[in-house]
Amino acid sequence: MERQKTQIEETNVLIARRQPPGDRFRLVLDKPDGPIYKSLTDTLEAYMVRTDFRGEYRLAPLKGELYAITTEEVLVTIEQPKKYSMYGEYSENGE
Repeated sequence: MERQKTQIEETNVLIARRQPPGDRFRLVLDKPDGPIYKSLTDTLEAYMVRTDFRGEYRLAPLKGELYAITTEEVLVTIEQPKKYSMYGEYSENGE
């Protein structure tokens, strides 16, 4: 018999890229000619105002990218492991 459980799946959505030099970012929504924000905080504020997103964020500093983390509950089916009669796990009459 198969069972089901709820699992949270996270998706990283790219929202901004760093614009050197320094800690300046441009929103992906505003590419290519949108404003460059002078700090990470200004960038997050601008994104939140534009999209009304309230959630978690992730910074990938080596890539110079900022992500919004969206979550979704999904139903996952848990399959029971296969049983073998040669190990005595069940008999031919289904026991």
